[in-house]
Amino acid sequence: MNHINHIEELTDELILFFNSFSSWENSVIRSSDLSVSEAHAIEALGQHGTMNMKSLAGKLGVTTGTTTVTVDRLESKKYARRTSTKKDRRVNLISLTEKGEKAFAEHHRFHLDLTEQMCACLSKEEAMQLLETIKKINREIF
Repeated sequence: MNHINHIEELTDELILFFNSFSSWENSVIRSSDLSVSEAHAIEALGQHGTMNMKSLAGKLGVTTGTTTVTVDRLESKKYARRTSTKKDRRVNLISLTEKGEKAFAEHHRFHLDLTEQMCACLSKEEAMQLLETIKKINREIF
């Protein structure tokens, strides 16, 4: 197979994977009262803990303005809370409430289940190779 055909086929497979993953995630989220951006913010806070708006925006790959709107909605739905720091009252730390922690655990379990399904069709060596490949792409490109 020549290089151009290989790139075309890989592009097609990546698009199929992305669309399938997005559809799967939307169906998981649709069963809750969360939007996709809210669920992603809960996932980031659940994985990384309390953080300021700038750090959360960085984890989500969006602007602080977009993150502020998301946090406003999470706060109104009682999934997250803001607390100001003693050093600088203008700096807010965002953390999950008990309701947010439960939502994180449930959503994260869905992700773990999907990963287990994906790994079930791979050998241990293929799964490790996939992990190393994705880590390299994340380091180099994202």
